[in-house]
Amino acid sequence: MANRNSSGGAFRNDDETPSNRKLIRPNLAELADRYPTRSFAQRKQVPPEQTNAESYYYLKQMAAKTPMVVVLTDGEQIHGWIEWYDKACLKVNRDKGPNLLIPKASIKYMFKESEAGGSVSETNGNR
Repeated sequence: MANRNSSGGAFRNDDETPSNRKLIRPNLAELADRYPTRSFAQRKQVPPEQTNAESYYYLKQMAAKTPMVVVLTDGEQIHGWIEWYDKACLKVNRDKGPNLLIPKASIKYMFKESEAGGSVSETNGNR
């Protein structure tokens, strides 16, 4: 006759003796050997948040006092040279008119005044 196991609801015959049962769970050490994870040295490096290309460009133009044309988002063109800059704005000095503090968010693109030869180059924002 089958008796109910005291530890749960499993049934076993009277002639069966309790035995050690192996759990059906993989050994984690064996899995680590079979499927090695990538080490920290192999991970792809996260690109830097800032490349300093913008800073280098501004410093170069400031040192040479290069005449620049700043085109604003509304299409207005401002002619002058960059006196200083920070994270949020540029200060542009002008020969005619007052010096301007321009927020970078309102700048569409800028280019050197000497490169203002054709209308195609003025509309190219990759300078």
